[in-house]
Amino acid sequence: MSDLLPQLVQQLFNGLSLGAIYALIAIGYTMVYGIIGMINFAHGEIYMIGAYTGLVTLSAIGMNSGLPVLLIVLIMLLVAAAVTAAYGFAVEKVAYAPLRGSPRLVPLISAIGMSIFLQNWVALGQGARDMAVPNLVSGSLQLSLGESFVFNAPYARILIIVTTVVLMVALTLFIKYSRIGRASRACSQDLGMANLLGIDTSRIISFTFIIGAMLAAVGGVLIALAIGKLNPFIGFIAGIKAFTAAVLGGIGSIPGAMLGGVLLGLAETFAAAYISSQYKDIVAFALLVLILLFRPTGLLGKPEVEKV
Repeated sequence: MSDLLPQLVQQLFNGLSLGAIYALIAIGYTMVYGIIGMINFAHGEIYMIGAYTGLVTLSAIGMNSGLPVLLIVLIMLLVAAAVTAAYGFAVEKVAYAPLRGSPRLVPLISAIGMSIFLQNWVALGQGARDMAVPNLVSGSLQLSLGESFVFNAPYARILIIVTTVVLMVALTLFIKYSRIGRASRACSQDLGMANLLGIDTSRIISFTFIIGAMLAAVGGVLIALAIGKLNPFIGFIAGIKAFTAAVLGGIGSIPGAMLGGVLLGLAETFAAAYISSQYKDIVAFALLVLILLFRPTGLLGKPEVEKV
């Protein structure tokens, strides 16, 4: 019984750090869907490209550059965000913009094709094998209460949680108070009416893809530093789970994407710890099935009203 509380707290921390990554990716799904009503299934590959860009940046800087670790991580995040912003913009212009007004199935197939293309693009350039990521953020924070309670929090996972919280707060304030944020909210309410009112909806859609790509890149870099390896196929399963998180929280709702990511991360972590690691994916996708069956709009989603 004395070991129950430490294990519970440890798994709670692990679940929060994993859920933070899912939330960063899920926001890209939910923002795109909230404005154009479509799912960007190439979004997981943007996350993967962000992780590779961070590794390439780290290799260019060098482990022995003498720069502070936090500065190196910041440079990795900024470069990855800039590169994936370009990829997000390109995906929107190539896979979505020419197909506006088409039946929804058409851009969906286009996005899946873009996903396969990006997977193979990176596999050809970097190889399909696992690549090791240097242990840049090493060490952990250990807290003890008495003699039996020990809580181990790796600094890499603390960095994930802190960075995610900062980005979530910044994004919320930006969407709420900035001019382009207000325009994005108008487009999510009624894209046609926003266009009639003089809002450049094409620019807003591109902005949405760019913001989603940058957040996914941050998640990719941070999880690569925490896990220590990556390959060109990590984006597929992470993207599907982030999509599950977006649906769980309420597709189209940014707070819902955050909540869904955290809940999915906790469910997956506790399933791996107390049932079996082989069942963690089953638990994640069982949640998707249940939420679609009993609450299709998600926890914070609102019923969609067809506009005529």
